[in-house]
Amino acid sequence: MKILCVLSVIFVLSSFTSMQAENNSSSGLLLVANQGDHSLSILDPEAGKMVGKVVSNEIRGHEVIASTDGKLAYLPMYGDSGVGLPGTDGRNIEVIDIAKKTIIATIDLGRPVRPHCAKVGSDGLLYVTAELDKSLYVVDPKTQKVIATVPTGQPESHMFVFSKDGKRAYTSNVGVGTVSALDVSGRKTVAVIPVAEVAQRISISTDDRYVFTADQKKARLAVIETSQNKVTKWIDLPAVGYGTAPTPDGKFLLVTMPGAAKLAVVDLAEMKIVRTIDVPAHPVEILMRADEPVAYVSCSGDGKVAVIDMKSWSVKKTIDSGPGADGLAWAKN
Repeated sequence: MKILCVLSVIFVLSSFTSMQAENNSSSGLLLVANQGDHSLSILDPEAGKMVGKVVSNEIRGHEVIASTDGKLAYLPMYGDSGVGLPGTDGRNIEVIDIAKKTIIATIDLGRPVRPHCAKVGSDGLLYVTAELDKSLYVVDPKTQKVIATVPTGQPESHMFVFSKDGKRAYTSNVGVGTVSALDVSGRKTVAVIPVAEVAQRISISTDDRYVFTADQKKARLAVIETSQNKVTKWIDLPAVGYGTAPTPDGKFLLVTMPGAAKLAVVDLAEMKIVRTIDVPAHPVEILMRADEPVAYVSCSGDGKVAVIDMKSWSVKKTIDSGPGADGLAWAKN
């Protein structure tokens, strides 16, 4: 009997230790929108493996965002084409229960608008670009209804970023090569900033001083001074850039260069490239970890996510996601 009791205690302690290790293995899950098989991958970045995949009911979600409590994912259904190209026009946002790994609702935006980039605002509302309506749509996640719009004044408003306080937003308007500066609470356009013939993706410095977007015709990055709402500097790149993201300490900006299969690291104090990192084919989007010196880079050509160690500036490992891996989001535990 004593032996059985001891064995039971050992089993319970072992199980508790195993569960504790599993719970402590990661502070969250990495979400990846895969264009190639119309799915959302759920990755455990610590284990370096996929723990779930949800196949969309519709065609091709490009971007994803998680709710602030990490329980839900919102996946806008863009359509079956690229920005500015003919094809189907999406009108919905799929709502995914991350733990159950299933679609639990669909938010109808009212008409086909090619919804693309989604973010949760400081007011707790869901904001999504509506390209065909030249707007950001404001969605109440509780009622799952569109409650307002913020006009961008430009077509193809593809990606956007918030200022730190959530009161301002900036959209990258691809085909017309502009950036719209928006008053979020006032629901209005403040300025339209000319950038290039064609521009892509957008990010904002941690101090809100600069907005960055990549010229798609020349290997250079536009630096917009937010106090002036105009381009005040260009950063030369070794290849055409795409996605950008600042490091949490505000010292560096990472830039994907899809055609070169490289990641550029820009020193923001000097506004110049200090190194490049080889990554898998066609890197597109970058997501920073807030709690570790780690960046995740989706590489659509290889269907992988590269894990970048920002202490050694090297690829720590890669994680299989799915064909056309693109949009990234963090779902906290």
